[in-house]
Parts: sequence; structure tokens; C-alpha cells
Amino acid sequence: MAYREVDMWEILEVLRRAGRRESITQIKQATGRSRKTIRKYIRLARKLGWVPGDREPTEELAGSIRQHLKPVPEDITPGVAESQLLSHRDRIRLWLAGSDHEQGLRLAKVHQLLGREGVQVPYSSLHRFVVKHCGFADRRRMTVRRAPCIPGELAEVDFGRLGLVWDPVTERRRFLYALIVTLGYSRHLYVHTTMSQKYDDLIEGLENAWFFFGGVVRRVVLDNLKAAILKADRYDPIYQRTFSEYAHYRGFVIDAAVPRDPTGKPVVERAVPYVRENFFRGETWLDPWHVRGEAVRWCLETAGTRIHGTTRKRPFAVFENLEKSALRPLDKPRFDPPQWAPCKVHWDHHVSFQKALYSVPTRWVGHEVWVRGDTKLVRIFADGQLVKTHPHQQPGSRSTDYDDYPQEKTPYALRDPQRLIHAAAQNGENMGRFMEQLLSGDFPWAKLRQGQKLLRLCDKYGSRCVEQACCRALAFELINVRRVESIIQQHLEQAPHPQRIERPAAVVPLRFGRDPRSFIHPKPEGEEHD
Repeated sequence: MAYREVDMWEILEVLRRAGRRESITQIKQATGRSRKTIRKYIRLARKLGWVPGDREPTEELAGSIRQHLKPVPEDITPGVAESQLLSHRDRIRLWLAGSDHEQGLRLAKVHQLLGREGVQVPYSSLHRFVVKHCGFADRRRMTVRRAPCIPGELAEVDFGRLGLVWDPVTERRRFLYALIVTLGYSRHLYVHTTMSQKYDDLIEGLENAWFFFGGVVRRVVLDNLKAAILKADRYDPIYQRTFSEYAHYRGFVIDAAVPRDPTGKPVVERAVPYVRENFFRGETWLDPWHVRGEAVRWCLETAGTRIHGTTRKRPFAVFENLEKSALRPLDKPRFDPPQWAPCKVHWDHHVSFQKALYSVPTRWVGHEVWVRGDTKLVRIFADGQLVKTHPHQQPGSRSTDYDDYPQEKTPYALRDPQRLIHAAAQNGENMGRFMEQLLSGDFPWAKLRQGQKLLRLCDKYGSRCVEQACCRALAFELINVRRVESIIQQHLEQAPHPQRIERPAAVVPLRFGRDPRSFIHPKPEGEEHD
């Protein structure tokens, strides 16, 4: 005989009518219960201390009577599948629970292990067994609801794959992804389409979202994608350097969701299939830029005006009325995403960053440095300190600050003769004149090494000796640095200069001179003169 579940309100209605001194016949006609059932309710109520007409029956009294009316479960003989599994119950519990160092197995894997040992039961029977004897379903399905957030506090971010779109750049169909940013309070969302999930795409999508919303939230919950999180951890994740810098620039807190737990960001998790099914699928798209433009219109006209399934309100209306004014203002220009790279300073005083060269002071030659570059500046850091800043260069170009070179190598690197002449003139007038004549001509760079050697002679012999040697060399018009050094080595720099004697020019007879008359030829007789 089947047992019908008795509702508490049925029992309470019978007791209330009995308390008003209605007859059993009247109660039967009003409630439809049998006389036997009505007498049973009143008898159980008297046992629990209630007297009709004494006081109003309560819900607790009706609930206690309902518990007494429940039938006592009879001993049910387990079925064939359950009988086979009972002898393996402890091992099944151990497999599902795991240990301190290992995660528990999935139920499908437990089903495979039992099959290898000859326990052939259907998967559905195994599921019913672990629910009944191992508490499997209760542990997996238990959850709680989060406390609601305030306007402007939270935005959840996630990537989702939309489908294939023709890419005119590569001339083939490629997968298109959507970066979805959903506000936690109003449920208003923004969709940014992209071909990849790199940190440049993530930052570009977030920047577009903030300008779309007109402000920035205080906290951003996102998945553990590599563009933002280098190491996923439940308590202390390690953030990607550029994304961490961007969060500081915009003033929001990064809140990384627990790894492999979609319930950490449920709002945007449910938005991914909604965007794919309602917006993308079934449409004809020309290219990725066509999808991006239509996505903004869809966010305003379709997603923003729908009745949300949870809040039962229109997201765009809630956003305009309550949340938009609570967002932080966009008081800074768009973020210029930098790139970081470790580089080694080569022996030519330069580092190679993004296929361009940038000079570094001599002190850091051979050291490892960190280079940060954006579209405007390239900054070089050593030991945590900024040591050099350059304007950004295109691949194949270079930016060199000649002050980074050693002082003795700077003139040769600059190929600047005037710098050598000026340095020589500071040591003496004759030395400056000698350097000026040495580097004169159309190609002074060919003698830059000689000019450097002349300056080094001052360190070897002293400026005074070199000045006197240059004076003697100029007197004899010996514009050669080796001859200047030879003068110093032979101690001739202090010898008196020879005086030039002006002599009259000697008349030298011409060796092949002829008498002018030899060039006169008389005409033969009979010819007339012109």
C-alpha cells in the first residue's frame, strides 16, 4: 500500500477547526479528510499536550504530528549491484577522498578500477551507491550565495572562444575570442573581440571597457590566464609584471579566482555562453573588425536592455541610474603597455632590445640589466635602479649617448676632429696648431688615431714636452706624430731652431737654349712676301 505524504498545513487546518468546536462531520466536509484520519490527528495532538479549545494550535504542533505519522522504513534487501559494491565500500571512499598529498579520483576512474577487478556494475548504480553510502552528491553540490556587492565595486573578466572568422591578414579562417567584462552590481557587460589572449589584448580590452563604462571599478576578478597571473595560487598568486603595473596605473585591485573553480566568477562565467549563442552564432561576419564593431552595439541594444535572469532588472538602466556615478573617474590617458626583457650589456656598450640598440654607461658593460620599453621611451634598470633612458627606436636603428663611452674613446666614436683640436689646444697653443694642421684636409677622420696618439703623449711625457716638440715640428713642417715622439725621445724639443737664410735666386742657364735667330727661315728667291 502506497503512503501519501501528509502536508503540515492539512494537519494544522484540521486542528484549528477542532479547536473551534466543529464536529467531525463538518471537518470532513471542509477538509476532505476521513473521520479516521481526523480522529488520529486529534488523538496525537492530545498526547502532545494540546486540548481543543484551550489554545490555538501552532505550526510546531502540526509539524510534530507529521513526524509521528511518517511510516517506519522497512528493511529493504539491497539489490545485486549494491550487494557487489558493499564489500568495496571502504576502498571506494578512500579513492574518492584521496589523501593529504594526492587529490581524490573522479567517479568515472573509480568505475574503471572496479571493472578491472571484476566488479561489473552500471555507472548509474555506482553513482546511486556513492550518494547513499559515501555522501558523494552532498559534498559536490553544496554551495553558498555570496554577499551582494556595492555599485562600482566589482568587475568580473573572462575570455571565451566564439568561433571561426575570416582573417584578411593571414587569408584564412581563425578562431575569434571574446574578452567579456561584466559589472557585478548592474550586470552590464562589454565584449572585446581579439585573435589571441596575450597581455596586450587583455589590457587593450580592459582599457576599451573602462572608456565604454566611463569609469573604473575598485576590484577586478579574473581567471588565472598567463597574460595576468604567472603562478596561480589560492592564497598568494604571482602577477605578471606588466599587468600588475597596469592595475596600479588604473587603481584597481587584482582578485585572482581559485584555480579550476568557475564558481569564483559566476557572473561572467554564465555570460560567456550567452555572448556566443545570442550574439555570435548564426550571423554572417565579414572580418574581426566587423565583429568588434557589432559587439559594442549588441552590448547596448540587446544585452543591456534585456531582463536579467537573476536581478530581474534591465542592466543598462541599473548601470545608468546607480552604478555609473560610483565608478572611479578616468583621470589618466590610455595606458601604453610596456614590454620587459632581461638583456646583457655587450662590450660595445649597447643592449639589444626589440631588434634595436641602446647604449649603457661603461660601468654596466658585461652585466645583466632589465629593459622596459613602450611606444615612447626605453628605460634600462640595473640593480633595481634606473641607469639610462632612451627614446624608442624602430627595429634596425640605434640610440647612442656618446657620454656613455670612456672619455678617451669618445672623440674617435664621434668622428669629430674639432673635439680633438679643442682638447689639444687646452694643453698648449703649438699643440693646438699642430693638431689643426694634422686634421686638415677633406678626410680628417683618416688621421683620428694619430690625433689620439698625440693626446696620449701628454700622459706619457707631459704636456710641456709635447708642446715644445710640437713647436719644433711646426718649425720644420713635420706634421707627423711619430716625428713628434722621436723629437721627445732624442731630447731635441729644447734645442734652438735653425734660422732660415734668405739667398738670392741663382740664374741657371738653360741647357737646351737656342739662339732666337735659329728660328728665322729665309724664303726662297722668286716668292713674294705677304
